[in-house]
Amino acid sequence: MKVVVRLDVMLALRKMKSKDLAARIGITEQNLSLLKSGKVKGIRFATLAAICEVLDCQPGDLLEVVVD
Repeated sequence: MKVVVRLDVMLALRKMKSKDLAARIGITEQNLSLLKSGKVKGIRFATLAAICEVLDCQPGDLLEVVVD
């Protein structure tokens, strides 16, 4: 199993650009891009909470467990 990041889907649903989200939550566009692509090993709960607050969603809307 692996965890897949669905941040790009939520951004599209909210009609928001990555750079706007990055600015609002206080991280770099590069770090947000790494998160979107799933190339990170983890995410701070504070960052996840900030993303959820800005996008008005739950962590489960952004992360999905899939079977390989």
